[in-house]
Amino acid sequence: MNTPLYINFNGFLYMEDEKVFTVKNRAFRYGDALFETIRVIDGQPRYLEDHFIRLKKGMAVLKMHSANISFNDLKEQVVKLIEKNHIKKGGRVRLTVFRSGDGLYTPENEGKSYVIEASPLKDNIYVLNENGLSIDVFNDLRRTRNILSQIKTTNNIPHVLTGIYKKENDLDDCIVLNDQARIVEALSSNIFLYKNNNLYTPSLDEGCMDGVMRKQVLLIAKEMNINVFEGMVNGSMLLQADEMFLTNAISGIQWVVSYRQKRYFNKATKEVLSHLNKSFLT
Repeated sequence: MNTPLYINFNGFLYMEDEKVFTVKNRAFRYGDALFETIRVIDGQPRYLEDHFIRLKKGMAVLKMHSANISFNDLKEQVVKLIEKNHIKKGGRVRLTVFRSGDGLYTPENEGKSYVIEASPLKDNIYVLNENGLSIDVFNDLRRTRNILSQIKTTNNIPHVLTGIYKKENDLDDCIVLNDQARIVEALSSNIFLYKNNNLYTPSLDEGCMDGVMRKQVLLIAKEMNINVFEGMVNGSMLLQADEMFLTNAISGIQWVVSYRQKRYFNKATKEVLSHLNKSFLT
């Protein structure tokens, strides 16, 4: 029998299946919301400061003045919910902040609300996928480079369509292109290519997400004396690379085995993942 889970809505605990919103909710009506997904290891939320930095940036972009959102209080609430849901090892937290005021497209006031969810995961630390991912390019919709590209809003129809394409074509993931037909990222991950001790990844101004795990991998690569290149990534680079891996805060690092007929190795990928997991032992 599964242990019942709680959610935190504006500082109050509810069972996860309780109804806490109405149809007037602006996140439901207009996608007027931001979210962060946070990895739990050894019962502790990881990289919380990086998540909060991105959340604050997103709130500024969406003009959500944060007067009634205390990030110190949010941290405390996250930790308490993890404990309440008895997550002692690996887990996943989703923090959603949305504008709670009335109005149509134009908000009538500056109220904000938040919801925190926390659920356990099977693995405590990051584990490399045993079978490499098979991926291809999603061409039906391009990612526009703008101020929304680097923050996580709930306006996720492009991601939904990418996910449907992935499912329809029996893929493990999809590569998303920007408005210049250059590689941006995968469905919910940043992309890295490796060849000859060089690591390549799209720069933020290409339109990719400012990923929390992306930041960690860039730091680890420099510690390992791997040359890092952030910039434009195109299709020919996919064919020239020896390795490709995807990163996000929940899964950590996942290696790609194939892009169409191209095949990849995972030796350097394993080494980067090993350094990542060692950071939790210090």
